[in-house]
Amino acid sequence: MNHPWLDNSVKRPWLAVFLVLLVTVLFSWGAKNLYFRGDFRIFFSADNPQMQAFERMQAQFNKSDNMLVAVLPAEGDVFTPEVLTVVKKLTDAAWQTPYSLRVDSITNFQHTEAQEDDLLVEDLLLDVADISAEKISKIKEVVLNEPALLKRLVSADGGMTAVNITVQLPEKDQNKEVADVYSSVAALTEQLAKEHPTVSFKLAGVIALNNAFTAEAQHDASALVPLMFVTIIVLLALMLRSALAALAVVIIIILTISSTLGLAGWAGIFLSTATVNVPTLVMTLAVADSVHLIASCQFLMRQGQSKPDAIRQAMLINTMPVFITSATTAVGFLTLNFSEVPILRDFGNMVAVGVMLAWLLTILLLPALLALLPISAGHDSKAFGGMDRLAEFVIRRPGPILIGTVLLTLAGGYLTLQNRVNDEAVKYFSTQTEYRQAVDLLEEKLGGVSLMDFAIESGGESGVNDPAFIAAIDAFGDYLQTLPEVTHVSRISDTYKRLNKSMHGDDPAFYRLPESQELAAQYLLMYEMSLPFGLDLSNQLDMDKSATKVGITMQNLGSKEMTAIEDKTIAWFRQQYPQYSIEASSTALMFAHIGERNMASMMQSLPLAAVLISALLVLSLRSWKLGTISLLPNMIPALLGFGVWQLLSGEINLGLSVVASMSLGIIVDDTVHFLAKYQHARQDGRNAEDAVRYAFHSVGWALVVTTVVLVIGFSVLLLSDFRLNSDMGLLTGIILLIALIVDFLFLPAVLLKLDRKAYSPAPAATHPNGV
Repeated sequence: MNHPWLDNSVKRPWLAVFLVLLVTVLFSWGAKNLYFRGDFRIFFSADNPQMQAFERMQAQFNKSDNMLVAVLPAEGDVFTPEVLTVVKKLTDAAWQTPYSLRVDSITNFQHTEAQEDDLLVEDLLLDVADISAEKISKIKEVVLNEPALLKRLVSADGGMTAVNITVQLPEKDQNKEVADVYSSVAALTEQLAKEHPTVSFKLAGVIALNNAFTAEAQHDASALVPLMFVTIIVLLALMLRSALAALAVVIIIILTISSTLGLAGWAGIFLSTATVNVPTLVMTLAVADSVHLIASCQFLMRQGQSKPDAIRQAMLINTMPVFITSATTAVGFLTLNFSEVPILRDFGNMVAVGVMLAWLLTILLLPALLALLPISAGHDSKAFGGMDRLAEFVIRRPGPILIGTVLLTLAGGYLTLQNRVNDEAVKYFSTQTEYRQAVDLLEEKLGGVSLMDFAIESGGESGVNDPAFIAAIDAFGDYLQTLPEVTHVSRISDTYKRLNKSMHGDDPAFYRLPESQELAAQYLLMYEMSLPFGLDLSNQLDMDKSATKVGITMQNLGSKEMTAIEDKTIAWFRQQYPQYSIEASSTALMFAHIGERNMASMMQSLPLAAVLISALLVLSLRSWKLGTISLLPNMIPALLGFGVWQLLSGEINLGLSVVASMSLGIIVDDTVHFLAKYQHARQDGRNAEDAVRYAFHSVGWALVVTTVVLVIGFSVLLLSDFRLNSDMGLLTGIILLIALIVDFLFLPAVLLKLDRKAYSPAPAATHPNGV
């Protein structure tokens, strides 16, 4: 068999190293084009229907990107001179926030009062010098009875208030723009906290959410990647019992990561909360190919072969299984192209490219590195004896093992079906993060901060002044307030009622809707002309007054509960008022839908991945029987893993929805290597029992090494405070560990039962002896 590159790599290793390095430098140069994005929009494609609805609403009404600053007095009372002074200072200074569009608080709430025949519209607190016991009492009475403020900007007990800063980002460099807004508000609140130590602040809102995405991604990139790198080096040195062999693997890893990131840069892919973990996963997956080749080489050297012959033999024996394991892993990650989430598609493509680059570098560069480095042959350890004993255990008890596996799989399948899809953007973050703590506090004090907006079209210009339309909005608001999940409703009809009352000498009996369209239009015009710059009604009304936005604040709900509320409320409105059109949108609603949509798309891709991977196995093993047998140990781990997850959590979020397809490609690795060694022994004329013994002895320890590295690699993601990453790492690690157990117990037991037919020994030239 002629393998010119392999022969030259062993004979002229420096030339091989130079040529490979030249190509990887060209690949890696593209990394200069990489940039980072952390805004929530990266989770949604342009054709996502919820994203399109959100953009339409953003264009029709004021932008809703915001910073919500919670103000918490230590004494638990907002209505004190000091706290009101702080709120006033914060409100005034917040107008200087970059890209600010408006600022809303209890101090600048535009309160209306009647003064004889005039309508007075002014801030509740114009000047802190006016603060007196009487003024505070009046502010408290207005605030705690004003529907626009209660449970939106102030808690029912008056123990917390909030200042809402609405911004309109130019969207030229969102990462920088978000950072500018967040840092400006953070600096302002830090200064106020120093001046008023009895008052503390928490930051939430869409801008804080975007900043949290960025902060967690940067933390993962700076902390987890180096940690994983060091961990792999230590593990390899210990398990291969050769520091120089570990060094060869590290070189492969470094070149693979740099080339992967470089090619991503050339392709125009940006880094995100998902793709920053590509180096961690690529270095983890890249280890497997190298470990199998090095372990085989060391085994052959211990059998007395020279290092050049051992390198060549190890490469010849492992070329097929190493390629197949890399290809199946890449196929698993490529199925993420069916995902509804663009950054998950990028993540899948980058890892798939990285895996195939790792295979290419292993085949082209590793032989040369092994030839250059004075690696030792290591020595047979107790681990090999352990593999031999495990083989005997399985050979003696294939029946009970099969029965036990079937029972466990049925139980796992049942538990898997009990999991439920649930996506809450808030719960993407650990309770240790500042953003999560802020949102949890706001939910406790205000009853919730999840938003849903409804754009309702009247059907004509100035239609919002039509008493019938206003009445419909008011009735819709009343209905929304009956829902137990809803904590606050914002609707233009409350403003009309307040204006009607003020224009009738503040008589409470007139807190009702205007009786004619002309009167409603006059009230609205008079009110808008009295409003200061930045505090108009463009957040509730569109330009031609043909539509209004009704906003609700809810408890933090799961995706199914939130989409159920969307369906229920829209159905109610359409049934009651079919003459008007309605559409719902919000960031929380977008995330609620994306999990459901992504799970549906990934479930469609799973059968395709299984078919492609099975076809690769059948072609590589050249055996329908072994290819079919391999399906079982490849499907069982995911069922058992998701069953275990049901016991741990029971909720499938966006990150977990891709684990089944992704892990399927990785799981195949152990199966392929075991079957390849088993088939090699069978083709040499050994019976099924001896072939199982051979597979355990020759490749069992390498499978343990690669699985340990993979499990630890994915488990490192547990240190991430971003739950999409940590949950994905935990579940994938569980599935990979189960896969090793299944391949060590169930797979050989199946082979012993179903592959009893004798093989004819193959010609030695075609099937060389070795591991």
